[in-house]
Amino acid sequence: MQLALAQAHAALAAGEVPVGAVLVRNGKVIAQAHNAPISKHDPSAHAEVLVMQEAARLLGSYRLDDCSLYVTLEPCTMCAGAVLNARLRRLVWGATEPKTGAAGSVLDVFSLPQLNHHTTRKGGVLAADCAQPLQTFFKAQRVAHKAQAAETRLRDDAVRTPDTAFQGLPDYPWPPNYISDLPSLNGLRMHYLDEGPSDASVTWLCLHGNPAWSYLYRHMVPVWLAAGHRVIAPDMPGFGKSDKPKKDATHSFEWHRQVLLEFIDALDLRQIQLVVQDWGGILGLTLPMAQPWRYDALLVMNTTLATGERPLSEGFLAWRQMCADKPMFDVAKLFARGNPQMSSDECAAYNAPFPDAGHRAALRAFPAMVPSSWDSPGAAVSRQAAAFFNTQWQGKSLMFIGQQDPVLGEPVMRELHAQIQGCPPPVLLPQAGHFVQEHGHEIAVQAMTDFGLN
Repeated sequence: MQLALAQAHAALAAGEVPVGAVLVRNGKVIAQAHNAPISKHDPSAHAEVLVMQEAARLLGSYRLDDCSLYVTLEPCTMCAGAVLNARLRRLVWGATEPKTGAAGSVLDVFSLPQLNHHTTRKGGVLAADCAQPLQTFFKAQRVAHKAQAAETRLRDDAVRTPDTAFQGLPDYPWPPNYISDLPSLNGLRMHYLDEGPSDASVTWLCLHGNPAWSYLYRHMVPVWLAAGHRVIAPDMPGFGKSDKPKKDATHSFEWHRQVLLEFIDALDLRQIQLVVQDWGGILGLTLPMAQPWRYDALLVMNTTLATGERPLSEGFLAWRQMCADKPMFDVAKLFARGNPQMSSDECAAYNAPFPDAGHRAALRAFPAMVPSSWDSPGAAVSRQAAAFFNTQWQGKSLMFIGQQDPVLGEPVMRELHAQIQGCPPPVLLPQAGHFVQEHGHEIAVQAMTDFGLN
């Protein structure tokens, strides 16, 4: 394994994902290799595949049944399949791979009884040493990505809230992360929180609504971080620290959904506990059906699936009319009115992203974007999502209802509850209004308990 680790460091020096492999026969090293997909322009050029190819060439046979393979990282499904096809006698790996590992972490290819060959295996050899170059590599990748994103030139058709607007916000100590290379962003810079270990076994993906931003989750994030989990909370384009298109028409249901799908893919999020409320749910509830294997659980608060099959609630229609009549409404006062426990500084934090009318296109556009008829943009995909949650959803679910919400309150949530297969009875919060996350500490604690994550 020390020899394999040396190969991993050679991969690191070459700018490849640092995985090394060594193949041994009768105590003699036959071949050594490291990852090379980048330099070879070959997605199959993993260390395990390359070392088996070299050994097979030297030995004159693709059958390596008297050989042992040492690799610094648990093999993926491709490499596990190659190990079995080569009839390797023994497999030894170092660090586990919680996202793609096929020797027990995600799935265990080697334990399938239907296969006619079974390689003996052992994991965790020099695990910490093998994990170190991987951590170094991906940390450097994140730093470079952040630097690139931070330098992204502002598009002419967008505005960017100055950093000074976000200084000194109460209970929001986390540094910014930015992404700008998603195809749908087309050069816009999107902000997100990314806290906790990148290789955590649990990821909480927290989606906000209108007119909120990631600040909404400040009471919940610390609970999950204390448990060793990862928390991701993006600001949708037009909100928070993300770039804000100047034109209302830029915003659409389809565009925002596509941005979220690409964002999840770009970060390759797994074991997701999806946390949604308001537009975070109107959009977010349509995401799991696209890639169900990424999602383990759903924590849903005052929101809806806007399928266009029934009229919007009177409360929502009143909200939509207010936004049309008073497009410069005070976001801080909105929060203060429904959350008397909040301080004035906390309420003011919700105004921070929107210093003037030029920054408020999303606030103007979103109320009218909610699908209200059968053929409204977003209605069809919302109906597909309703069918998915009603018949195919296999994850855990938990629902909280802020009973003081006049817009997406208990009647709307009861309808949604009936659409989610296996969802236990909702937890009623008599003191909470629309922005349920302002009571988030207790919700976060209960979610961990109900999802079995304590």
